[in-house]
Amino acid sequence: MKTKEIADKLVAFCREGKFEAAQKELFADDAVSKEPKATAMFPQETKGLPAIIEKGHKFMATIEKVHSITVSDPIATDSVFACTMSLDITMKGQSRMTMSELCVYEVKNGKIVSEHFHM
Repeated sequence: MKTKEIADKLVAFCREGKFEAAQKELFADDAVSKEPKATAMFPQETKGLPAIIEKGHKFMATIEKVHSITVSDPIATDSVFACTMSLDITMKGQSRMTMSELCVYEVKNGKIVSEHFHM
């Protein structure tokens, strides 16, 4: 699959809130996920698909309600693509908020090998 096809599939999954399905289908087993900074909940870098999926489970467990998910159309080159993502959510014990980030993905051999989030 070409980078643009992978990008379009990832965006479609994310718009439906199917993050784990996207990871299982589109990510390499040894993919790396990078956060803007380390937190008590997440390290700055997570290695391996199982650990990335677990990180997603931990994040979703902190959310009381997802009000909406907005994902831009991707911009792609031969091996990299990016999109913006905004989550309108209510975190457990907190007020409603919007989280927005730029998501940058690297593709090799038809799989996503890295994701890097910028807030």
